[in-house]
Amino acid sequence: MHCRRSMKRYCRKEKMIRIYKAHNYDDLSRKAANIISAQVIMKPNCVLGLATGTSPIGAYKQLVEWYKKGDIDFAEVRTVNLDEYIGLDGSHEQSYRYFMDHQLFDQVNINKVNTNVPNGKAKDVESECKRYDALIDSLGGVDLQLLGLGHNGHIGFNEPDSAFEKTTHVVALTESTINANARLFASKEEVPTRAITMGIKSIMMAKKILVIASGADKADIVNQAFNGPVTPSVPASILQLHGDVTLVADEDALSKFCRTI
Repeated sequence: MHCRRSMKRYCRKEKMIRIYKAHNYDDLSRKAANIISAQVIMKPNCVLGLATGTSPIGAYKQLVEWYKKGDIDFAEVRTVNLDEYIGLDGSHEQSYRYFMDHQLFDQVNINKVNTNVPNGKAKDVESECKRYDALIDSLGGVDLQLLGLGHNGHIGFNEPDSAFEKTTHVVALTESTINANARLFASKEEVPTRAITMGIKSIMMAKKILVIASGADKADIVNQAFNGPVTPSVPASILQLHGDVTLVADEDALSKFCRTI
């Protein structure tokens, strides 16, 4: 069955994946923000799993706009972020805590006590990983997990590997990820080489997952992740096995999407 222009659905291994095609990045951001705001409206004390990077900036900007208009209330929302660089504290401009504070938390009425990012300065990072998993469990799990999609298929900082990492863990960043992030630092040498990230099991335990992708440079990996085999060499491919995944991508990112639906 051929799909409508704005939304597509197909079943993969009896799991439903919804695909919303956006005209451009701004349209993508509005569509993603709509899904996030609907979750907050339906469950004001929901747990949002949040992502960093350039992909979600537009969605966060839209959420801030709607908050300022009185259309959305974050007072009861709890959040858990996917990852954090090891060695950076929350005051560092390239830390993910700093990113979230400036892109979203400082601009809405969320209680900062209810926002959680892994501690990149923890003395014992293994204990920090266990603490973070216990925290997510104590919140009752994630209601909606937002994900970007790395050029190599990473979600969070779960890099291509020989097996799917399960829970929150320390990861050595690949050269491609370091290169991609180098534009945000004064030099490539300043980019941290390790990070704490929620694992694949942690992500897959979310009740709903929202993936956003923009640009022609994401076209190959979008097609591999959602149409290729499920393999740890493309970490995002595991999302094919989740029961409730929504992909919001612009026309360029979907330009090589080859599945007939």
